[in-house]
Amino acid sequence: MESSKREKAIYRVTWTGSFVNFLLVVFKLTAGVFGHSAAMIADAVHSLSDFVTDIIVIVFTRISNKPQDKGHDYGHGKYETLATAIIGTVLFAVGAGICWNGLLAIRSVWQGHVLPVPGVLALSGAVVSVILKEITYRYTIHVGRRIDSAVVIANAWHHRSDAFSSIGTFIGIGGAITLGEKWSVLDPMAAIIVSFFIMKVSVQLLKPCVDELTEKSLPDDIETEIMRIAEHTPGVSALHNLRTRRIGNHYAIEMHIRMNGRLTLYEAHSKASAIERKLKEKFGIDTHVGIHVEPVKNADGTYSE
Repeated sequence: MESSKREKAIYRVTWTGSFVNFLLVVFKLTAGVFGHSAAMIADAVHSLSDFVTDIIVIVFTRISNKPQDKGHDYGHGKYETLATAIIGTVLFAVGAGICWNGLLAIRSVWQGHVLPVPGVLALSGAVVSVILKEITYRYTIHVGRRIDSAVVIANAWHHRSDAFSSIGTFIGIGGAITLGEKWSVLDPMAAIIVSFFIMKVSVQLLKPCVDELTEKSLPDDIETEIMRIAEHTPGVSALHNLRTRRIGNHYAIEMHIRMNGRLTLYEAHSKASAIERKLKEKFGIDTHVGIHVEPVKNADGTYSE
């Protein structure tokens, strides 16, 4: 997909999600206050974190799509990785916060305190949140996979984490309303369970960011495909010193290839350019390719002329 179309798709899906998040923040905060539900107020804060991360996605995506310049020879792709890392970190913090608040609420029950029974308005807020956030998740994850954007996929999981949180809130509020004050503790118990799912998703998002920022090589299947393309190019006798990594949403590939030492500089350059063209056709026009050409070695280790 062209860079401009990809950027527009990211903006479109992110603005849609941010609009839904804004509506949910207002609705759930109102439902929490007038429905006397601390859980729903906490859920509104969770939606507010979604809204903040949407803004992060919009800002960092614009930066990551800037072309290379004097200060960034490899482009700005890692800004998208940084945005994904921020979303993952925020997601983990939100999950940890939900867990901590749930533990505090349970401790207060053990100490003899009675948690307030929420109203039906708060329950309706949870239902609306689950439905809207699941729809937003499915739309966002579809776009993220179609354009192969890690940051959009990360944001989609943030939408689903909000839905998971609202499910826990629904169970707690519904249980408290149905069973009475003695079972109002169901709300913080369900929130703790949901928080572990949220933190698990955040770790899954952060791991590839760490891999990229520490210059981890591309997966074996991709490197095998790179070698196949290079070695099947006429005139290439061997490939070695292959180095690969990700730069945001793009690949960086560097390699040494051996050719007949009697080829002219023009012929060697043409064959190297053919490999570069094939790699960019396979992995995208913005793929960084660096090829070092060497003459074929003789049996005694010397290079042929």
